[in-house]
Amino acid sequence: MRKRFEVILLEEVWELLDTLEEKVKDKILYNLEKSKYINDPELLKKLNDDIWEFRSKYRSLQYRLLSFWDKTENSETLIVSTHGIIKKTDKVPKREIEKARQIMKKYFDQKKKK
Repeated sequence: MRKRFEVILLEEVWELLDTLEEKVKDKILYNLEKSKYINDPELLKKLNDDIWEFRSKYRSLQYRLLSFWDKTENSETLIVSTHGIIKKTDKVPKREIEKARQIMKKYFDQKKKK
């Protein structure tokens, strides 16, 4: 099976993962890896034009890693995961989507400077 993309986890994602128990962290990382090969909206879902979410559920809690696509390199398609949340409502809060957008803007601004 061919890998569809690579995933970069930014610092805030690692900070969240470090606070979680090992089984939860393992499940999230397993789902991330699985989503690289399989197109499954239960694992990777579009929230709006720019922002997507990696989805994992463990013991009735919803874990989300907000992300965006970086297709600027010809060699590889990347998904950059900006930060994660533990969802308590049906919808991802707008402030979290806006936070992901701001991180995305900063990411591309820094990339242009290189």
